Amino acid sequence: MAGTNTTLRRRQLANRLRKLRQDANMTVEKAAEELLCSPAKISRMETGQRGASPRDVRDLCRIYGVADEKLVSQLMTMARESRQPGLKQEWGDLGDDALYLYMELEATASAITELQTAHLPALFQTQAYAAALIRGLLPNIRQDVLDRRVEARLKRQELLDTDDAPRYWTFIDEAALHRVVGDRATMAEQFDKLLTRAQAPHVTVQVIPFNVGPYMCADNPFVFFKLRNQSPSEVVYRESLDRVEYLEKPSELEIYHEAVDRIRAVALPPAESLKRILQAKSDISTT
Repeated sequence: MAGTNTTLRRRQLANRLRKLRQDANMTVEKAAEELLCSPAKISRMETGQRGASPRDVRDLCRIYGVADEKLVSQLMTMARESRQPGLKQEWGDLGDDALYLYMELEATASAITELQTAHLPALFQTQAYAAALIRGLLPNIRQDVLDRRVEARLKRQELLDTDDAPRYWTFIDEAALHRVVGDRATMAEQFDKLLTRAQAPHVTVQVIPFNVGPYMCADNPFVFFKLRNQSPSEVVYRESLDRVEYLEKPSELEIYHEAVDRIRAVALPPAESLKRILQAKSDISTT
């Protein structure tokens, strides 16, 4: 997708600039004094709230005593990339700015592990299923925004067809297989696509059966990204009705590493999971 990584590049650059300042044992106020700007500007660049120009990066590297010209050039390139038009310009208003960062993380991932408890994963959804699901979750969404979201969702799925597709491992609660989204025809088409996608060598689908009972994160769906050559290298996305969160501190991620291991252990093996999906398709077709 054109324009990906703009917001992500800004966050990465922000982290690098903050670390360089800290390694130089310099306060925000002192850096601002040397750059002839306000401390607020330094803080906003270090939190990704505003982009840093290549000139700012060059001058800050000089202030922080960075002698590695290759590193300076790399950081200036990141600054230029972070100021280019991004996904919002490409797709228009999707109704939630948090979606653009999610799409950038997804496009940059080397591996994605996802838990869904109420619906099927976005990377497997058909057009009809996605439209019915988004309309159900957001009953007041404008039709034009809905259409753009569905289009973007289908475009994102091409990620799994690329030569360097990420390793994708998804856990699906059995309840999501039995929740009718749209109508029976929609579900039949959706099950066919799910079964086809599950056959890909870089995709693993595990169903968490009803008889497991409560399990870790049953009330907390999440997506765990491992990123290619990025800092931070791991990010967990989770959402609730009124907010989304991106977790990247090791102390925050530790429990999700444990959750992935525990969920993998209680979920059905991939072959048994496919049988359970086929049974769910049969159940809905005959209901």
